[in-house]
Amino acid sequence: MTTIDLGPDPLALDRQVCFALSLASRSVIAIYRPLLKPYGLTHPQYLVLLALWDKAPRTVKDLCETLRHDPATLSPLLKRLEVLGYLTRERSRSDERALTVELTEAGREFRKEAEKIPYRVVEELGMDLAELEQLHAALGRVLAATA
Repeated sequence: MTTIDLGPDPLALDRQVCFALSLASRSVIAIYRPLLKPYGLTHPQYLVLLALWDKAPRTVKDLCETLRHDPATLSPLLKRLEVLGYLTRERSRSDERALTVELTEAGREFRKEAEKIPYRVVEELGMDLAELEQLHAALGRVLAATA
């Protein structure tokens, strides 16, 4: 077994992965805020739309699994997106327990406008695309390790 050496102070704040991830997450989401504001969207709502643009219709259960949210967290996001006219929610005809989420025409059309957002985020970050792809891959490994 390999010995792990975390240095003289394993509790140093600036060496904590959780601290770096927390700050990076808040900083990146802050870049999205002004880009989403004209559309009346929050970042979590944007993530729901991304999931639906990837595959729709979807059940609430499927969205919860994909976005790693519980239904109590996801439900208000879906309600707000429905009020904004981006999606509809209705009971499945085959299983009344399942709630199906579908994009509206406005939700599908908004995708064209939203395609500009990732480019703006990359510009704002000022990082090479290859570096961002490496970061994404590393974060994917972190997510897999914690799943």
